[in-house]
Amino acid sequence: MRVRRAITGFVLLALPWLDPTAGAEPATSAAQIIAQAQIGRADVPRIELAARLKIAGLQATLDYTHLRDNAARELKGRPDGAGAVSATELAAADAAIDRQVAALAGSPQHQTLTEIARHSGRPQIPGLKIVYLNPLGEPAEANRWQNILAHQSEGPPGSARASALAQAANPTKRGVTLWVETDGTAYWATPEGAIPTHGDGANRNDNKYIDNTKTYRAVVKTNTMGVEFVGNYPEVTKPVTSEQMQAWLILVRFLQERYTIRPESIYAHNWIDYKDARYCEGCDLAQAARQQGYVPTNPRP
Repeated sequence: MRVRRAITGFVLLALPWLDPTAGAEPATSAAQIIAQAQIGRADVPRIELAARLKIAGLQATLDYTHLRDNAARELKGRPDGAGAVSATELAAADAAIDRQVAALAGSPQHQTLTEIARHSGRPQIPGLKIVYLNPLGEPAEANRWQNILAHQSEGPPGSARASALAQAANPTKRGVTLWVETDGTAYWATPEGAIPTHGDGANRNDNKYIDNTKTYRAVVKTNTMGVEFVGNYPEVTKPVTSEQMQAWLILVRFLQERYTIRPESIYAHNWIDYKDARYCEGCDLAQAARQQGYVPTNPRP
């Protein structure tokens, strides 16, 4: 059986031809176009990849078929290959692919953070390396996130992707929605409607860091999105890397804009829960995010 390369996730994987008699040359061209688009990027929207193949006239290839299906899933906030695709979802994907074809053919269009934050699928956030293990759906269909909580996992450098993959496989287990590697790469692990188990129920009420009368038993997993930073192992007092801090200050603005969260609703884990007394978990991150003073376009009252 003939084997060729097709996109099934971020990486190119070898897949068998459904039709061994189909022409090999277009498939080779499709693989080259996909590989070229991936150079220097952490993740590439499937809509964009499908559009690039369509521009090249490769709609008859198996690669295009896979990408069209995954573009439909992407728009609904589903990972590659997850579930059947309906005719309605394919029609929406076709329309999005055509819009992307027009965008690629024209001059690059600058988008504001407000516009980017309203996208479904795999929004490309300038200055941020982000891998969507789970794409985003429509913002209105997300959980009603009201707070953002910065965690430090006490995991070794290089562990963010594996932790995010484990979270993606079991979204509600102990963990968070996003994981950030020491090189600044962010991994979006769970659907926006999933509630990972994180925090300890906002059990802190001593006002040591902030006024806990507003957080006690209030900043909890059901209304708070967690972001985990790896790397402070075996030395827990080791601060996040400069790459992590830079990524965080971009990522947190995107989260604020997407979920209309004010800066005063960004917290460190140590601020709201009694944690390890050896260091203040997430404190530098939360303080830096608040100091940006970013206010979303339509903040919550």
